[in-house]
Amino acid sequence: MALVDLFALAGAMMLLAISPGPGVFAVTARALANGFSHGALVALGCVLGDLIFLLMAIYGLSAIALLMGNVFIIIKYIGALYLIYLGVKILHTNEGEHKIKSPEKGSFKASFMSGFFITLGNPKVILFYLSFLPTFVDLQNLTNKDLLIVVSIVSIVLGSVLMTYAWLAHRAKKLFTSPKALRRVDIAAGSTMIGAGGFLFVKSA
Repeated sequence: MALVDLFALAGAMMLLAISPGPGVFAVTARALANGFSHGALVALGCVLGDLIFLLMAIYGLSAIALLMGNVFIIIKYIGALYLIYLGVKILHTNEGEHKIKSPEKGSFKASFMSGFFITLGNPKVILFYLSFLPTFVDLQNLTNKDLLIVVSIVSIVLGSVLMTYAWLAHRAKKLFTSPKALRRVDIAAGSTMIGAGGFLFVKSA
């Protein structure tokens, strides 16, 4: 792959990654509610889901993804309901819970899986990659080295953008120290999470 194509691919991915969507909203809300580590895990889950669709697109498995449409729809609804559940839970956070230092054991896994479900619940992502990649990559003559480069670019750019959202949300929360301010943060985070889940739920498959 030519160097100019690599930079063009990275630039295009960055523009697409910064566009607000369920993934960005979920990462931001989770970081506001539970800190950077949780937001980062949501981001990693989103990246893994994207990589699965990316590889399916590269290896011509889009037909399989479409045939499994009903499975992806179920995953989408599970992810949407889980986001709504998390949002409601955040809205019911008590003041004292902000002082808890150690999260529940399963919460980190839950953060990661919520990000994973958000992406996996949208099989149209694979069609996006099918139409997007050929602009920068010759899929017919893609070598293993090219594949590694493309996967790295998508992972680094998408992951960096989403983790930046998580970091900014986490830093923003640190500016609020009073109970009332923290309560407003919880309301904003919970409402955002519920909104992201609702968007996924009503969005056509």
